[in-house]
Amino acid sequence: MTKHRIYSISVASVYPHYVAKAEKKGRTKAEVDEIICWLTGHSQQSLDKQLAAKTNFEDFFAQAPQMNPSRSSITGVICGVRVEDIQETTMREIRYLDKLIDELAKGKAMEKILRK
Repeated sequence: MTKHRIYSISVASVYPHYVAKAEKKGRTKAEVDEIICWLTGHSQQSLDKQLAAKTNFEDFFAQAPQMNPSRSSITGVICGVRVEDIQETTMREIRYLDKLIDELAKGKAMEKILRK
């Protein structure tokens, strides 16, 4: 089975799109960073290093310091697929991130996005 193309794309190349999507709806880059750090366990400094290194999605999630255990409570549809039904681990993590950025852009409160 061949890997999906998204695995080899750098997080840094998609990151500006996450920020633009959030800012277009009145949210901030800091909120995008907070979401990514919450999901992956990265500090702001380690996230910045990963972006500067142009780490691909597969390695970004594989090397994440501590994936948040509350991420399993992220549910819903992204790209026509229920995130909780995705079997492949890396793809599910990517879609979790997509879902969180969507929730941010839709104006959801950070406490709800971060499942507090």
